[in-house]
Amino acid sequence: MKKVLISIENNNLKLTYKNHRKMREDLINTNIISDNELIFGIDYLQNNQKIVSLFLKELCDMKHLNHVIFDNNELTFFMLPFFKNISTITSLEIKNDETITYAICEQIIDSKYINKINCYNIPSFMIEKLDQEYIKVETRSEFFYISNFMQENNLVQYSKIYYKTNVRISLPMSLEDQNDFTTFSKINRYLKNIRINAFHQNDILFLLKTMKENHLKNVIIQIPGNLVTPSDVEFLKELNKSWKKAHLKCSLSYSDDYLKDNIFKQLIINTIKICGIITFIIVGSIMAFVGTRNYFAERKVDSIQENVDKIINDNNNNPSQSGSSNINTDEYEIKNNYIASLLSLNPDTVGWLKVNNTKIDYPVVQATDNDFYLKNNLYKENDINGWIYMDYRNNDKKLQKNTIIYGHNMYYSGIMFGTLHKTANKSWYSNEENLTISFNTLYETMNWKIFSIYKVNKTSDYIKTEFATDEDFLEYINLIKSRSINDFKVEITKEDKVLTLSTCTGDNQRFVVHAKLI
Repeated sequence: MKKVLISIENNNLKLTYKNHRKMREDLINTNIISDNELIFGIDYLQNNQKIVSLFLKELCDMKHLNHVIFDNNELTFFMLPFFKNISTITSLEIKNDETITYAICEQIIDSKYINKINCYNIPSFMIEKLDQEYIKVETRSEFFYISNFMQENNLVQYSKIYYKTNVRISLPMSLEDQNDFTTFSKINRYLKNIRINAFHQNDILFLLKTMKENHLKNVIIQIPGNLVTPSDVEFLKELNKSWKKAHLKCSLSYSDDYLKDNIFKQLIINTIKICGIITFIIVGSIMAFVGTRNYFAERKVDSIQENVDKIINDNNNNPSQSGSSNINTDEYEIKNNYIASLLSLNPDTVGWLKVNNTKIDYPVVQATDNDFYLKNNLYKENDINGWIYMDYRNNDKKLQKNTIIYGHNMYYSGIMFGTLHKTANKSWYSNEENLTISFNTLYETMNWKIFSIYKVNKTSDYIKTEFATDEDFLEYINLIKSRSINDFKVEITKEDKVLTLSTCTGDNQRFVVHAKLI
């Protein structure tokens, strides 16, 4: 018989179905209570809602619980009425990846004290209905976007778009920016400020027209005052007069008094000069520090590579000195002794990666996690450059469907994956020879054909190593192909294996290259 398990986890009340244990016959219509868990039969709950509600109220008061987590929509619909009059419960979360139903929406509204919910997805009309009742919605489903506008404002979820109050827009706007701002205006209900980085009449008129068409009011477009001319100021004055009835306005970062009153001009110019000198000194100091650090970092990597070359050369002259003696070769034959020779230097060595016409030509290591070689070099010494390493989930003896290799984007020195971005240059990928990557392990010599290159906001959807079915794998291939900056005309089948190179490009973006084993 299906039971409802109510437990306390991290000061939250969690409700799930529990039907995998056998229950004693004498407990079928009763409940089990412990310090951390309560188990109720469905029939008992249906017949004793008032009693159970009172019990839950006392429990929430005693434990100071204000958040309840439901496992799925069905359980939410069944149990939410029990919390209708519990004043301490002000927020709820539905864990499963399903769209919330209208019936649940009505129950939430009917609850007296709930003012915040978290769910996977919700239809737009429901979020508006809940918003009218002062209930805020957070959604977890994300969508991919290509416009700079959506990216700059981190508008990855429907609820973020709906509640956003301030946005930044870089001008001039692209067609993708305009399309996404139109969509944003249809959804949003709280926008108050738009900050733009330049003065473009056509874009400003587009913003005003779009907001008016979608009934957005009391929004101010803020324009940098130092970028406008006196004629621009006159244009904005007339513009504000014509859009006053729509409750939309353009405003300069500096007041009109500042623009008109020349008495402060020289003071501001002098201030700017002083700030410029200070900025020059600061920037110069930073550049000197970065340049010095990059110089020594590059020298350190060069020194390691020279030692690597020496070990490989010594091994070629004295094969008996190879580190392959440390490997169990009963099942797998070592085919690349030059890699095996590096095991004496670092037993974590699993391969060698080379990307044509870049600086990427390094041994590859692998740790028990994906953190160690972010801050340690091939010698296992603490090093801001880290090293090139394989995902800890991968197997160097028997490659999975997707083998992932990471490295820091040391852009200024060009070491590690600092030159991987070159692959996005048309002049680079137009050269057919560049499209073949060499990645070898101890046991195999392999070439890989590039089929996708792209930049993406920080996500984990491309770093899967295993796939439940062939259909899942092909769906993954379609996703990463659709992001590519170029169609490389490379066919991928369910039998293929993929190599993924990944590096950071800013805190919230990743630069990725995919290739298939050929």
